[in-house]
Amino acid sequence: MVNFGKRLMADQLEEWKEYYINYKMMKKKVKQYVQQTQNGGRNREQVLKDFSRMLDDQIEKIVLFLLQQQGDLASRIEKLGEERAVLVEQSDASQVSELREAYREVGVDLMKLLRFVDMNATGIRKILKKFDKRFGYKFTDYYVSTRANHPCSQLQQIFKQVGIVAVVGTLSRNLAFLQDHQGNYPSIYDHPSTTLKDPIIEQINHSVQKLTHATNLLQFIGQHALIVPEDMQSGSEDNVDDQSYHFMSLLLNLANTFLYMVNTYIIVPTADDYSVSLGAAATVCGVIIGSMAVAQVFSSVYFSAWSNKSYFRPLVFSSIMLFLGNLMYALAYDVNSLAVLIVGRLLCGLGSARAVNRRYISDCVPLKLRLKASAGFVSASALGMACGPALAGLLQTNFKIYGLTFDQNTLPGWIMCVAWITYLFCLWISFKEPDHIARENSVDTPSSDSGHRRIGNLEDGLAQPFLIDVKESLDENGEDNDDNEEDPEDSHKPATSLAAAYRLLTPSVKVQLLIYFMLKFSMEVLLSESSVITTFYFNWSTSTVAMFLAVLGLTVLPVNVIVGSYITNLFQDRQILVASEIMVLIGIAMSFHFTSNYSVPQYVSSALITFVFAEVLEGVNLSLLSRVMSSRLSRGTYNGGLLSTEAGTLARVAADMTITAAGYLGRSSLLNATLLPSLLICVASIVATFCTYNSLY
Repeated sequence: MVNFGKRLMADQLEEWKEYYINYKMMKKKVKQYVQQTQNGGRNREQVLKDFSRMLDDQIEKIVLFLLQQQGDLASRIEKLGEERAVLVEQSDASQVSELREAYREVGVDLMKLLRFVDMNATGIRKILKKFDKRFGYKFTDYYVSTRANHPCSQLQQIFKQVGIVAVVGTLSRNLAFLQDHQGNYPSIYDHPSTTLKDPIIEQINHSVQKLTHATNLLQFIGQHALIVPEDMQSGSEDNVDDQSYHFMSLLLNLANTFLYMVNTYIIVPTADDYSVSLGAAATVCGVIIGSMAVAQVFSSVYFSAWSNKSYFRPLVFSSIMLFLGNLMYALAYDVNSLAVLIVGRLLCGLGSARAVNRRYISDCVPLKLRLKASAGFVSASALGMACGPALAGLLQTNFKIYGLTFDQNTLPGWIMCVAWITYLFCLWISFKEPDHIARENSVDTPSSDSGHRRIGNLEDGLAQPFLIDVKESLDENGEDNDDNEEDPEDSHKPATSLAAAYRLLTPSVKVQLLIYFMLKFSMEVLLSESSVITTFYFNWSTSTVAMFLAVLGLTVLPVNVIVGSYITNLFQDRQILVASEIMVLIGIAMSFHFTSNYSVPQYVSSALITFVFAEVLEGVNLSLLSRVMSSRLSRGTYNGGLLSTEAGTLARVAADMTITAAGYLGRSSLLNATLLPSLLICVASIVATFCTYNSLY
């Protein structure tokens, strides 16, 4: 692969040559600084000041030229606007066509300017990374925090591109008008959902979106799955073509996700009643619900490793384990054994194939469809989360067949048994192993040397901010590799153990994993104890609890639509992150039982605030996590998706164990006793977020 220095020289426009970042000179300066500090010629403070001044000069040169070019484009558009005003009174189709082409020529020049900014932004990012790597000093954090937030910031010109976006808007409006020069075409401002189908505008919008990290609905929803698509224009290899892609296999993969989430939450409304019927306390429902998460801690690892070799076999194994687990869950009442009940839930957890579901989308779906597939993964999860409790609310019956009991406690197990047997049959006859898996399995080559590369690179995507390295391998070739002090092969191999993966975690990544732990802990406490709490305080029936949980689950997709379509285009991810954390904190605080009269409005409103903003927080959190995480965690068994899954699963286990432990204090103390850890963890995550706030770009 061509290193960045050579690529910059090859791709830059000759007439703009003097305005690009002098990457070669700055790289040499970094080498000189290292030598000077080692020889005692300069101290670190002098080096930081000198390098900051030099980088400021480079950015100033770039920004001033950028503003000049924006002004030239604006002048050309203004002159074209005068011509357009004359054409309003005429109906000469040839002149309209000529004017439209003139506007498109401006668009072509704007594309050149966007490429100029993109190349320079990449150069700034890489030289900052090179400096940090050479000196072992987080200079990037310092530089960004002192420049980006300053009222006179020039760095913001590269971040925000307000001027360029304004030019894009003007071009779009005028081209839309010229589609019908009579002026009958609806305004893009009055009808924001109207999309102008012009190839130049589409290319410009894509480039601006990539450069400024604007998000859309599919991207935001897909980020919940921690499956981030690669940039379509980056030239990255796509190992999946339309011929090898199998739509039915993708549907079966999503069906597995849906059924597993139904399986997880279908027992929540009745778990407390089931434990009481077996002679245990109602709060043992925490153990029953949490045992599935305990097993998932281990299943995530072996399923992640198994997906290196196959997707069909892990899904078959998952279906069999879930069938057996639900069978034991259903039979536990008739054998009067709490142990059988818990073992059944453990088997269900051992059948958790969510790591396989993520990996299948990442590896086996073409780039152009991966966003939709990722959004489908999250939508299937959300739908399953809502359908589980809703289905439980419909199973209010009691009868026996051949001595087997079918009631609200056992029917969830029987229903899921039938569902998994049906799914296993469909899987067996319709699922197709991906071609690249079949080819690798036909060659006797160790998996570590198979050359299989994760397509779903966590740091590649349409939404890459310029301070995060898109492909670190660009720094590992030719002259850009001169500061690499370790074997290039080793420096880009995936982590081979959880310990190795942990060593790759920066403070920013650790904070994002803490936030993910916090939100999963808070949500699990809310959901798992809902039946016990509402029965104790409000005497809710199982159907009412099921309806309440189903409504909570149904808020997921509407919230994603609002945040993904609007909020993320108005605010930075880190701003939404902090605001969501604070709202989750408010929701938790509102849930405490302070007075003698604990009302339904207080509980429902606080639960909605906690749950809704935890969902918002999850999407933004995983978006940031995908960008600050090392590229070595984007592939292999111990990848970023596995780490986030483990963090979330451990949070669920901790929450369910907290509910069971708090049960010894009595039902009257259960609510406050379980909310207190949620409150403390939330406060800790907010403090940690502010400590790493300036590194979240």
